[in-house]
Amino acid sequence: MGSQVSKQVERRKAIKAEKKILSDLKSSSEEEYPGSEYRPKDRKNWMLELNPEKVRINQIVWPGTHDSATNKIGIPLVTRPFAQCQSLSIYQQLLCGTRVLDIRVQEDRRICHGILLTYSVDVVIANVKKFLSETQSEIVILEIRTEFGHEDPPEFDKYLEEQLGEFLIHQDDSVFGKTIAELLPKRIICVWKPRKSPQPKPGSPFWSAGFLKDDWINTDLPSTKFDGNLKHLSSQPPVSSRKFFYRVENTATPVADNPVLCVKPVTGRIHGYARLFIAQCFTKGYADRLQVFSTDFIDDDFVDACVGLTHARVEGKT
Repeated sequence: MGSQVSKQVERRKAIKAEKKILSDLKSSSEEEYPGSEYRPKDRKNWMLELNPEKVRINQIVWPGTHDSATNKIGIPLVTRPFAQCQSLSIYQQLLCGTRVLDIRVQEDRRICHGILLTYSVDVVIANVKKFLSETQSEIVILEIRTEFGHEDPPEFDKYLEEQLGEFLIHQDDSVFGKTIAELLPKRIICVWKPRKSPQPKPGSPFWSAGFLKDDWINTDLPSTKFDGNLKHLSSQPPVSSRKFFYRVENTATPVADNPVLCVKPVTGRIHGYARLFIAQCFTKGYADRLQVFSTDFIDDDFVDACVGLTHARVEGKT
């Protein structure tokens, strides 16, 4: 018992120290970068606002959400705080500017986060289709994966094609250099990541796992995550020469020996440092590698930070 108490004391000290590191960095550093002052007039249609004929897919800094469909997961006030990573519905996320969705499914097509469950993937599909019906030029990256420890839903690729076929942008390396206008009226890049079923092939309506990569850092320590994200990003090629999407997640994760196990207070340790991260990418010379930037509990300022940098790239200001 004594050793466990001592360990918890040390963990709290480490968390406090890392929070101070980021706070001090923010106090001593500029959060300005090319496009940081830009605010879209209409987040629902921010790609349209930037001009689809000018915006190339590999210029976009895509605002994304982590564990996107967890707004109603588990039991409220009981299990939900341990797994909820978003408070907005999928439709609300898209309205506020989110353009990359991270969806986890199990065998019966229900959304899950570990062992906790929520609504069917049908709800996600309906939300996405509603958003697409109300907009004309917004492209969405829809990542759907079978959650770890679960089985693939049977014939899931057929189900997805039946539901989304008219919107699907087929797997093709040339997409990265195309403008939004060149892809329309197709609107969805759907990355399907099964655990055991065959991976999508070139030319397929779906994109295989290798087209959306990341380096997941499982830690509740905010400065460790911040610095780790910078380190991994530094090893990536520039977006102009990449034929895959690379994701950085501005999140912190509850871990087993953490004195706090609820998602929101833990991820909150890094949540407010998205603009600082982008500014540090410029300071360190990695800004041309940033592409998909995801967060828990997405908000307007996170979206604006990504859209602003996208605007600067499109206007040749980076």
